[in-house]
Order: sequence, then C-alpha cells, then structure tokens
Amino acid sequence: MAPGQRTWWKDGTVYQIWPASYKDSNGDGIGDIHGIISTLDYLKDLGIDIIWVSPMYDSPQIDMGYDISNYEEIYPPYGSVSDAENLIKACHDRGMRLIFDLVINHTSNLHSWFKDSRSSKDNPKRDWYIWRPAKYDSRGKRLPPNNWRAHFGGSAWEWDETSQEYYLHLFCPEQPDLNWESESARNAIYESAVKFWLDKGVDGFRVDTVNMYSKGTTFPDGRITDSNNEYQFAPYLFCNGPRMHEFLSEMNEKVLSHYDCMTIGELPHTPKTADVIRYVSAEKRELSMVFQFDVVDLGQGPVFKFEIVPFKLTDLKRIIDRFQHLIDDTDAWCTAFLENHDQARSISRYASDLPQHRIPSGKMLALMLITMTGTLFLYQGQEIGTINCPEEWKAEYYQDIEAVNYIAMIKSRHPGDASTLAKAVSGIQQVGRDNARTPVQWDDSPHGGFTTGTPWMRPHHPEINVKQQLGDPGSVLTFWKKMLQMRKEHVDVFAHGSFEMFDKENEQSLTYTKMFEGTTVLVALSFVDTEQALHVPDGVDRDQLRFLVSNFEDVDDEKLAPYEGRAYTIRS
Repeated sequence: MAPGQRTWWKDGTVYQIWPASYKDSNGDGIGDIHGIISTLDYLKDLGIDIIWVSPMYDSPQIDMGYDISNYEEIYPPYGSVSDAENLIKACHDRGMRLIFDLVINHTSNLHSWFKDSRSSKDNPKRDWYIWRPAKYDSRGKRLPPNNWRAHFGGSAWEWDETSQEYYLHLFCPEQPDLNWESESARNAIYESAVKFWLDKGVDGFRVDTVNMYSKGTTFPDGRITDSNNEYQFAPYLFCNGPRMHEFLSEMNEKVLSHYDCMTIGELPHTPKTADVIRYVSAEKRELSMVFQFDVVDLGQGPVFKFEIVPFKLTDLKRIIDRFQHLIDDTDAWCTAFLENHDQARSISRYASDLPQHRIPSGKMLALMLITMTGTLFLYQGQEIGTINCPEEWKAEYYQDIEAVNYIAMIKSRHPGDASTLAKAVSGIQQVGRDNARTPVQWDDSPHGGFTTGTPWMRPHHPEINVKQQLGDPGSVLTFWKKMLQMRKEHVDVFAHGSFEMFDKENEQSLTYTKMFEGTTVLVALSFVDTEQALHVPDGVDRDQLRFLVSNFEDVDDEKLAPYEGRAYTIRS
C-alpha cells in the first residue's frame, strides 16, 4: 500500500469475538462458530465492518487456544473447517470482513512439528524450536540456560528428558517457542498458518506477540528486578530482536503482499515511538498497524501485573497524546482501543462502574473512542457496557492460567496469609484477563442467554444484557450504535484528523480537538463524579460552537455533568 493511501481497514470498525464466551448454539456451555453466525445481523446493524475472531484452531486449550496443535483444523467444540468457511462467506455476504488470530511465536507441545522436534536431536525439525543444553552450578546441579521468567511464572525453559536439553517457552511449558532463525520453519509457518487461511478468504490477521520472533542466539541472563525470584522477567531481551524486521518483511513479501488483507500486530514492550513506526510504516511493508499497550498497562505492577499501582488521569492523557500523534508527518497508521481479551473492562478501569455512573461512563468512553484517530476496535460486551467481575468473587472463580499461577505463587510464598491472598485476588479482579472472558449476556434468562447448558465460566451482572438494551433509547448499546454511525459520517475528521489536546494537567477532564482540512471538532470528556467546567481552547469563542452530541439529554453550555462526554463542531 502506498504511503497515505486510504483503504478499507483504516476507515472500518473492528469487533473482536472471544469464541469460547460469545454465543453457544448447541448447549455444551462453550461458544461456537454457529453461535457467531447467528449474531452477524446484530453486528451488522450495530455498525461493524470487520470481525476479528480470537484463536479457533485445534488446541488442547492450556492457554485458551493460544497453544495451537494444528493450524489447519478447528477446535472441535467450536466447529469444523467447513463451519469456518461458512463464517467467512456469511461475513462477506453481509459486506463485512473477517480476520483471524495469527499465533506463530509458539505452538502447542502437541503440534506434530514439536513432537518431531523433541523426538531426537537428529530430527530435521529439531531446529524448528529453540533447544539449549543445561548449565550446571559448582555443585553439579542442573540449571536452565538462563534466568528468564516465563510470562505466566516459573522458568522460561523446560527440561526434556528424552533429548536431554531444554526448550524455550516464553509462556506456558506447553507452548514451546518456534525458532524463527530456521528458514524451513519460517516457510512452514507461512504455508500452514498464514496462506492456508488467506486462500480460504480470511481478510487478514491480528498477529499475536508480533515482536518476539527474533530473540537473538546468545540468550544472556536478565537483570535482577525481583530479588525474591530466581527467574527474572526480561522482555527487553526477547522483544524487538535483531532480525525482527527482516522476518516481518519476508513474511509480507512471500505471502501477505499477494492478498488484500490487514495485519494488526500485538506490540508490547516497545515504548519509543520511532521503534513503533518502523513496524507500521507503509513504505516498510511489515504490518498495517499495531496495538500499543501503554494505555491498557496503566495500573499494572512493573514486576507482577496484579500488584496494582494507582494512576492519574494525566497519566492516561499523556499516553493518548503521544500515540494520537503517531501519524503526524509519517506514513504510519494507528489503532484506537481500550479493551480486548487480555484486558479488564474499560468502564471499571478508566471511569466508574458504580450503578449510578456505569451507563454515562460507558457512553463517555464510546464518544472518546469514536473520535480517536486510527482504526477503531470494539470488544464483545463493550457495546453494552460490560464491567469487571464482582469484587466478591473468590480466588477459585478465576480460570485464566495467568491468574491461577499467580494465586499459586502467592500461596506458596505466603502460606496461610489471608490478607496477602485477598490483595492478590483484588489485583486480579481489577486487571485480570478473566474480566474480558466471562460469557456475553444476550438476555436476562439463566446464564444470560449465552447457553442452554452449563457455561464454562460463570456470567455476572445479569442486568447488563443485549435484549434489554436493544429496545432502550437511553442504553449504552443504543448510544454505541449512534456513535458508530456518527463516525462513519465524519470518518475524515475522526479517523484521519489531526489531534490536539488542551488543559493537559487537568485531573478531572480530557479536552481535545480533531481537525481535518476545513472541519474542526471539539471533544470534552469528564472522568469524575462531580460537575466540571467546560474547557474551551484559547482563541475559540463559545458562539462558534455548534452542538454535535452528548451522552446526556440536558446539557449545560458552561459545565460537564459527571462522566459526560460532549462534542461540538467549531465554526471558523
């Protein structure tokens, strides 16, 4: 794509589906492809252009499908390859696009590639994964090749008794990392994971852990950041490695460039804007766009994410201000999002999920997102104002492996310490991934209409459901539908406009303008439960303001109501 060129994936709105929790069609308690197909008209009516489905490939489900045992098959409870083909056609028949998750940093340890690789040091696929011999201390104790900690705890290396070497797994032991240094491995990935689905009509991919493929070949120890742990989290050593851009350019040249498709890279641990732009420069032809995690990482602890660190509105504003300028004088593109399958719910994190504020908070954040530059992403349940799991939930209610492992570590380090365990569970309730993975509530029937059977994970807050909001003109769902239509009508200024923030040190409200050619829109958002003065930028007279939208029926020209979002066009 030429620099600056307009394309469908820049102007479109993407809706992410987590298949296990979306819609169950057969009563087994797990969402499935037929369930997704049954709701496509709902999504089309909402204003969705592109659907992103999280991993549906065959998998033992150690990490909810991010441990893939066969890229060319579907996890049977979700359906079949034929069902996936029907989903592709059903989306295209409605004028919508469909993208899949692309998970190619690692596979399942049950993938045939890894079974071959671990079978013998002489197997042709041995170098398709990352194997290293053990180290030994002065007493002869066997040690891993380095001190890296896996994302979900413990060493990032697993000993294989059969071949007498360690293999690398940045996530679970059941998720061995592929060795991108091997050209034959890369070619197999391109053929089986990428080209196979593009040839079936998939319109692109969200690319998991896209900056972890190149890890170098020396694997030095990480610096000590957790003195209580023998293993250290070292993303600066396994992200953005020396051949990362070479690998992505090759994948684009060999496969992606031959299709009209979009790619969205998951790009953690990349704080410098210049480094981000290298991945998304149109001229470089690596990725269409990336997810930057600075916004959703707010409040997470630097060593363990569940050790909550309070943040201020100005922290959020500084991040928004930085990344809304990503496209200024560049050929880059950006994303606008607050939720996904790995993040807690945005109302609970950035506004207020108290009953009296939940609805205006959901609407205010909707207005913020639809006026942001970049491709807009909406996560299932976000459109009805879904909030975090209840504070009363017990430790055993959480099922995500990251949370389960963290609780186990806390219990091991602090046996019998109820206070420390309660603090850990509170951290999980605030930022844990299970907040995004509870079933979508389609109505107020048992299990929220998600299933007629027993759901794999418990629902919560039954009053927040699709059916109730469809007929309510004051609902979060109705407001989202209105906002998505407004974004389409003003796509130039909202999706492509330049961004300027005002009153940057204000801890109560966020005010900015969006400008495109002769159009200027002023957006003012309250993030507190008290009235706030409406800030108008210097040089703008109030009589120049033409009311565009608010999430409140009655507006005060001088003030913002608690959690109000309002937009004006500015007459020149």
